[in-house]
Amino acid sequence: MLPWNSELAGSLDQTTITSELLRGNPLGDAHVRPLWVYTPPGYAGSTSRYPTVYVIQGYTGHVGMWANRTPFRQPFIETADQVFSDGAPPCIVVFVDAWTTYGGSQFVDSTGTGRYHSYLCDEVVPFVDERYRTIADRDSRAISGKSSGGFGAMITPMLRPDLFGALATHAGDALYEFCYLPEFADAVRYLRDYDGDIWRWWDDFRSRPAMSKAEDPALITALGCAAAFSPGEDGRPVLPVDPVSGVVRPEVWARWLAWDPVRMVQDVEEYAAAMLSMRGIWVDAGIRDDYYLDLGAQAFTDALRTAGVPDERVRFELFDATHAAIDYRYPMSLRWLAERLAR
Repeated sequence: MLPWNSELAGSLDQTTITSELLRGNPLGDAHVRPLWVYTPPGYAGSTSRYPTVYVIQGYTGHVGMWANRTPFRQPFIETADQVFSDGAPPCIVVFVDAWTTYGGSQFVDSTGTGRYHSYLCDEVVPFVDERYRTIADRDSRAISGKSSGGFGAMITPMLRPDLFGALATHAGDALYEFCYLPEFADAVRYLRDYDGDIWRWWDDFRSRPAMSKAEDPALITALGCAAAFSPGEDGRPVLPVDPVSGVVRPEVWARWLAWDPVRMVQDVEEYAAAMLSMRGIWVDAGIRDDYYLDLGAQAFTDALRTAGVPDERVRFELFDATHAAIDYRYPMSLRWLAERLAR
């Protein structure tokens, strides 16, 4: 496989969107964001309208990383292009940026980070529909992502079934007692070196090359997810465990559990009804996932079945992998979604 760029059969527009919803956000992050829009082969020479698949990223992901090329693998932009070159029903694919100072937004509206759910739904979607020949209908619009992006792909159609009619989640955050609590145990151990003060770690983190200490991945996730799920009255993140003892703070933890996609489907009739309305739901994860998201994938799928989602609308698979390097799954779900969106 050639280790440099290959020519696309379709086209990639690297544009920007000015967000009024992100202007003045709590972290002072940019409100002008990159937005990449892929149009399939034949788009330029036709007047046809196309379904759209929105792609969102895992924690610490930003849109520029879609161009990263690892040894012996092509980036998703190229493998997505190959999906349509090989004859899959053509779609527009939109790559959305939701980076924050803490490394991510979890695609929710939060006083700790900003209105990233509303930004996606109320600004990015209309922006794309106005500028590209989309079929501007929920049955022709899907969302896909991995890890935190997989979480966003699960919850966004629950919150906005008027906009999204299908989804794909690759190792999406779910079943939080296994996904998050083990990592918080590690975080508390790491915080011993900072007297239990995550802000002391944050000052240290910003003073040196990022991710240069073993504690950085766990603590940046803890800080950023707390900013999304459990900001305090002043907007500053509140951890769901005591940072010295690790004892769970029940009231704070309950705020996290309210965002667990498994519980959202199980406990909230409105969200279960939204999943019942989906044209297709792809769920997968590696059987050796580092965050036990194979368990979350199974539990989410079981919750869908209990809610009455027909088996023929759900594609569930566990495969031999960890949480890392599963980008080869993305074109598989893209083809599956493309075949199920209305035209």
